[in-house]
Amino acid sequence: MSRSAHPAGPRHADVLPEGHHPAPPADLNRLDAKVWSRTAARNEDGVVTVGGIEVTRLAEEFGTPAYFLDEEDFRSRCRAWAEAFGADADVFYAGKAFLSRAVVRWLHEEGLNLDVCSGGELITALDAGMPADRIAFHGNNKSPEEIERAVRAGVGRIVLDSFQEIVRVAHIAQGLGVRQRVLIRVTVGVEAHTHEFIATAHEDQKFGLPLAGGQAAEAVRRTLGLDGLELVGIHSHIGSQIFDTSGFEVAAHRVVGLLAQIRDEHGVELPEIDLGGGLGIAYTSDDDPREPHHIAKALHEIVTRECENAGLRTPRISVEPGRAIVGPTAFTLYEVGTIKPLQGLRTYVSVDGGMSDNIRTALYDAEYSVALVSRTSDAAPMLSRVVGKHCESGDIVVRDAFLPADLAPGDLIAVPATGAYCRSMASNYNHALRPPVVAVRDGVARVIVRRETEEDLLRLDVG
Repeated sequence: MSRSAHPAGPRHADVLPEGHHPAPPADLNRLDAKVWSRTAARNEDGVVTVGGIEVTRLAEEFGTPAYFLDEEDFRSRCRAWAEAFGADADVFYAGKAFLSRAVVRWLHEEGLNLDVCSGGELITALDAGMPADRIAFHGNNKSPEEIERAVRAGVGRIVLDSFQEIVRVAHIAQGLGVRQRVLIRVTVGVEAHTHEFIATAHEDQKFGLPLAGGQAAEAVRRTLGLDGLELVGIHSHIGSQIFDTSGFEVAAHRVVGLLAQIRDEHGVELPEIDLGGGLGIAYTSDDDPREPHHIAKALHEIVTRECENAGLRTPRISVEPGRAIVGPTAFTLYEVGTIKPLQGLRTYVSVDGGMSDNIRTALYDAEYSVALVSRTSDAAPMLSRVVGKHCESGDIVVRDAFLPADLAPGDLIAVPATGAYCRSMASNYNHALRPPVVAVRDGVARVIVRRETEEDLLRLDVG
């Protein structure tokens, strides 16, 4: 889809031609295990439960809209990634997907490392007790203040993203009398099959230093020549929501080629290679993500083969799953407000949230599933568009979905797979109050990020 559009934005409310919407599911009441968290189920009354608690009870206690995070599912996914890659590799949870102090503690307890990309994420990690040497710090424009905080704290890795940053980190590290471990982020010219805004390894974008034209090699030369830096590896990230490891194969081939060049020109074999994250999850039943052990096996084989061909020792591999861990573990619960049938087109179902709690549909044309969760229904499927309450025609949560024709105001519907990026990218558009994040486990629900209040909103307005 072209992003060269009228300044007012694309006409999001346009309807698709007849026949372009998905076919209705055979059973509107079924919860697809690929899309929902592992403890989500319907009880004998037809009400969806998570962690053993009915969503009707959760709505009464915590209100809507709200994000409900399945803690046991989150922890089990952490363990699955750690076990898949084993002791000879490092798994860094990508905090940008969703981060809170509770999540940091879970990561620490389950043995994962943490990747941060801002000073705010860094202070959250440190405040929650994540050991600094298990933190990697990303970002294409880290401020001197952020760098100094990271170096003072003793973060395990800083990922260098520009020539200016090489000098900036070296100067700060030398001034503090330390030698900071760093990786260099390179762009390898791999076009991930994803939306242009989340494809990050082609040359024409803001991240990293391109292999093409020798910029990456020059960055290596400069980094090796500075006393305040210890270059330990190369970092490559090719995009997001990727299901096929073939892109990683091409990326690894090119990164290993750079490692061989570094050995030949500088006599150094770097011990680490970070292949980033970007592994996809199931947002709909059509998505087919790979399990962590399949991914680990494929990436180990790819890197080992490429290094053998280049005559290099196989470096330690790092990966950065964020969405792949937290994405499937949460859903957003809404209350239906109004229902507007458009004859011959579709029915618009308005909920009490919208683009302020999930911007991804408007921003990336992201696809989601949705289900009636406060009861079951035998009614016929109704082609629906779930929209929010914001003053914006692009305020769409689920573009095309089927809901029961007897849907009524007051019903609860839920959008699964909203654990990643929804709360992280939430806003106060139209002065909306950002929803809470509630962790649910073994029949107990507790707020880990509280709902914003009107007092919070006004407290920032000093005028």
